Amino acid sequence: MADTPQETLANLLSEERTFPPSPEFSKSANVTAAAYDEAAADRLAFWERQARRLDWSKDWDRVLDWDDPPFAKWFTGGELNVAANCLDRHVANGLGDRVAIHFEGEPGDTRAVTYAELLDEVKRAANALTDLGVEAGDRVVIYMPMIPEAAVAMLACARIGAPHSVVFGGFSVSALSSRIQDAGAKLVICADGGFRKGRPLALKPTVDEALESCPSVEKVLVVTRTGQDVGWNDRDVKWEDAVGGAAAEHEAQAFDAEHPLFILYTSGTTGKPKGILHTSGGYLTQASYTHHAVFDLKPETDVYWCTADIGWVTGHSYIVYGPMSNGATQVMYEGTPDTPHTGRFWEIVQKYGVTILYTAPTAIRTFMKWGDDIPARYDLSSLRVLGSVGEPINPEAWIWYREHIGGGSVPVVDTWWQTETGAIMVSPLPGVTATKPGSAQRPLPGINVDVVDEQGESVPNGGGGFLTIREPWPSMLRTIWGDDQRFLDTYWAHFDGMYFAGDGAKKDDDGDLWLLGRVDDIMLVSGHNISTTEVESALVSHETVAEAAVVGASDPVTGQGIVAFVILRGQAESSPEHLAELRAHVAKTLGPIAKPRQVIVVAELPKTRSGKIMRRLLRDIAEDREIGDVTTLADNTVMSRIKSGLQAGKED
Repeated sequence: MADTPQETLANLLSEERTFPPSPEFSKSANVTAAAYDEAAADRLAFWERQARRLDWSKDWDRVLDWDDPPFAKWFTGGELNVAANCLDRHVANGLGDRVAIHFEGEPGDTRAVTYAELLDEVKRAANALTDLGVEAGDRVVIYMPMIPEAAVAMLACARIGAPHSVVFGGFSVSALSSRIQDAGAKLVICADGGFRKGRPLALKPTVDEALESCPSVEKVLVVTRTGQDVGWNDRDVKWEDAVGGAAAEHEAQAFDAEHPLFILYTSGTTGKPKGILHTSGGYLTQASYTHHAVFDLKPETDVYWCTADIGWVTGHSYIVYGPMSNGATQVMYEGTPDTPHTGRFWEIVQKYGVTILYTAPTAIRTFMKWGDDIPARYDLSSLRVLGSVGEPINPEAWIWYREHIGGGSVPVVDTWWQTETGAIMVSPLPGVTATKPGSAQRPLPGINVDVVDEQGESVPNGGGGFLTIREPWPSMLRTIWGDDQRFLDTYWAHFDGMYFAGDGAKKDDDGDLWLLGRVDDIMLVSGHNISTTEVESALVSHETVAEAAVVGASDPVTGQGIVAFVILRGQAESSPEHLAELRAHVAKTLGPIAKPRQVIVVAELPKTRSGKIMRRLLRDIAEDREIGDVTTLADNTVMSRIKSGLQAGKED
């Protein structure tokens, strides 16, 4: 292991503010404090009760098979159909007329799709896939914009037992082809294109080029979205023809609880992407329960909106499988937050009366940068739960979210989980927890998360170290597709009997958890381990800073020097005095050891398409190196723009 972050990480940022739930919220909350006691008394019985929230065709013989750790099997012998749990049972229960998806296209086109209509489309799509030769066990790659057909495609695959692998509709030819090859996909489902930032963006040409090196693919099923001329060949089939012409009836077949549901690829730091494999029964149990518990979903009255893309695990668990298994009504938005104007998100909240909003810290900080006056123009009074996902949220961004979006009273649930965990693992419960700005707080009932030192021993309250999971959980990844050894080496080799995926964390004096980002992003300054997350939070707490990214750059005296890249709020302007003030602010907030060597004002930061900051590229700039691979960036020209303005913000 590398140097442990446990000592200094425990003693920098502190947070005293807490926000208990209102008595009214607590009184009607889906989950109460008793859930923690129930799970502690008998964890497996607790998860068995959550599995009973679903419809099973065959009961299980055993809740958990952990005979060959770390290869888990949950609800062994049990059988169910995931798509039937998301659709058929709601229609059978008389909820067919409930809106499943309020679709809002970026150009302004809309659709309201009911559960009955969604079920009809999924049945036809399942028949179409079967007509195209797809059978249970065959892999299907989905490469689509955020349109209802993307969810239909996923559910149709689940219905026939064909594991899907969704690739974000915007990844490059090489990223798409490597995933198709690794999965050995038989079919690709795509759209001609999608709308992004006010213009059509073609997708099918990327598929065509990728398939030049993917001989396993037999057919391409193409949804018409933009109407662009994208070229056709013999393997292409129009969605409208295949699905529109397919039989309307389809009986959902039950599959084993451990039948593969999907493979979702995460980019490894080196080498080929990792295909994270999730199966059916355990995954759906935890995705469904956590959506019900963390967001306090009342499906009869709530309008839920998760702003993620289905290309990420957040879209799998909290747009498709979690919400639909609970019969939720949700918003699906195709485009970007600033198209055609910077109030688009809040316009959508107002239009549909959104009650639950789940978005990313990077989006929240962007909204801060645009100005408080923008959300103030809209009626956001329908909101009753706010969620955060994707990376640690700065306390000041958390407060801004609560105050300016939640009207100063709506609970904020900051969630920690990963592609690998499948569902939320650490989060406040909105009717139970006195929330703390910036803290994910405590593991959910039935989850055993810990912070350990380099020897794998639990750290005391006030200590920092490595975030681990000590016991198997239902929605856990089963392996890396086709590579059990990589699964063992990546997640289970660091600490005996514990899952570790690379995140640093600390426990505060109350035992609440604070995520500190990737251990790889921890800086070693004069022998002290300092988290980039905490320095970034200190910078964002300054009234002029909307967003910050911090890296450790080689320093002949201190080992590493802290270099900060900041985006200013609204009309704030920079000067040498302002930069000195920001450096002093960090020193005052965290201590002199954390004072940045250099602060650089930039207009934007390099981010992946899922919103994560690429600190590796900023480190290249800070150390005056050749800039590395930028193909995974949402905007691959941002680095040249940052580099051209580098000298303006340098400190002597």
